Amino acid sequence: MHKTNLDTEQLLELIERQALEIERLKVKIRELEGRLKKNSGNSSKPPSSDGLSKPRSCSLRKKGQKKSGGQKGHKGTTLQQSDQPDQVYELPLSTCPDCGLSLASKATLGCIKRQVFDIPPPRMEVTEYQAQVKHCSGCDKRVSSPFPSGVIGPVQYGPVIRSWALYYQHQHFIPEDRVQQLFDDLYGVKLATSTLVGYSALAHESLAEFEQAVLSLVQTAPVKHLDETGFRVSGQTQWLHVASTQRLSCYHVSPKRKSLLSGLQGTVVHDHWKPYYQLPEVRHALCNQHHLRELNAIIEQDNEVWAKRLQRWLRLALRYRHAFGEKAIPADKLERLINGYERIITAGLRYHEDLPELSTSKRRGRKKRRTGHNLLLRLQTHQDAVLLFLSDPQVPFTNNQAERDLRMMKCKQKISGGFRTVRGAEVFARIRGFISTARKQGWNVFDSIQQAVCGRVPMPV
Repeated sequence: MHKTNLDTEQLLELIERQALEIERLKVKIRELEGRLKKNSGNSSKPPSSDGLSKPRSCSLRKKGQKKSGGQKGHKGTTLQQSDQPDQVYELPLSTCPDCGLSLASKATLGCIKRQVFDIPPPRMEVTEYQAQVKHCSGCDKRVSSPFPSGVIGPVQYGPVIRSWALYYQHQHFIPEDRVQQLFDDLYGVKLATSTLVGYSALAHESLAEFEQAVLSLVQTAPVKHLDETGFRVSGQTQWLHVASTQRLSCYHVSPKRKSLLSGLQGTVVHDHWKPYYQLPEVRHALCNQHHLRELNAIIEQDNEVWAKRLQRWLRLALRYRHAFGEKAIPADKLERLINGYERIITAGLRYHEDLPELSTSKRRGRKKRRTGHNLLLRLQTHQDAVLLFLSDPQVPFTNNQAERDLRMMKCKQKISGGFRTVRGAEVFARIRGFISTARKQGWNVFDSIQQAVCGRVPMPV
């Protein structure tokens, strides 16, 4: 149909349809542009997804008053001389280094001591056990004295080698072939791949009771952090769940993302993933670091005033929490803070309600809302969980604890790509839970691994 054949009413109808289509396309373009602008600073995307076009580093943390580097009065870690050196070399002075005069007959006035700290060349040590064999006239048998625990064959590697192998693989994520190369270069020991796999399997079995103890402590902890991340096993997606505190780490491998830990009590801190709300008899606290990133995206893409105000309010509230430490914030100050939060949310909702509705090709279902509008409704609905850190000093501002505890899986993926079997993933998760908990408990990681290898697994508190 040509424009010349349209009457005024038809032209107005056509213009109206085109205007609606233009508005719909604008919304779609804005949405697609928003996706392209997402990065680790304004969304939940990991830093590794930023690629080569990642923006200049822009932390959500604002600049403080202190200069970078060591602060006045901080405790230093200067290397001190040892009172009992392992070796002492005397350096005689027979002639004057300046004029060449002989000093052989001169008395020594003193000495200047300088010490070099170094590691001696590693060497393999072989220990032989000789069990006596005798004839017992009482039972008419040849009998022998028992060997120490773990000495079961003519030759075997000792607990220190097993401990170092586990430490390299599960603390520093060194692949098996490089662990083999490391032992060969340092000690001339050629460990088979099956030997390394066997060490991990034995450690997994010996740590079963430890894992159960950690799980019980996490379940009853007043506050615990929850998160999950995907990884690959035999080309299929599996999920690593973490439930952790400042002193405990409990990992769980599952093919289903919704396979959450049961029996949890107290407060759970998470990132608003909806299945967490199905956990019974727990109190919820939301990660405000996620909220700051989401607000950052709205400011960058839509420049909405309420988002800037709420960002400032969240940082102010965090300063209040830090100022009072473990003490409760006075009721009058807490009320003013909450009123300020509610005013910002109300203003933001009013702003979005005054905007024209988003057009959509769908005729049914709920109306499409803007990103900022959805965030405001969520912050209003879950206000108690968002602000719980203000009323309960034990509840943190963020869920960074769980995110830090999961970061090691991303390191493992970058190095190895994934796991060949579910069993391998479960072995890795249990040993990593032990290592993470050991570090949080203040234990030496290598010493803790060696104790576990020797059958003396330490227990957490």
